[in-house]
Amino acid sequence: MFRITKDLTIGELLDKAPELASVLNGIGMHCTGCPSARAESLEQAADVHGIDVDDSIEDLKGFMEMM
Repeated sequence: MFRITKDLTIGELLDKAPELASVLNGIGMHCTGCPSARAESLEQAADVHGIDVDDSIEDLKGFMEMM
């Protein structure tokens, strides 16, 4: 298991757990396929999309716990 933090890039997250793309899309981060977004941190992406990064991380962690 890896640690999901605000500084983790979308690319790193999806490389470690590609199934989380559906969670990101579900919370409004539709940038999972965008080449430049892969280098953005979760915090940067959340800011661009007007989403609370802490809530997003909790959603991602919750999904990982269900697996």
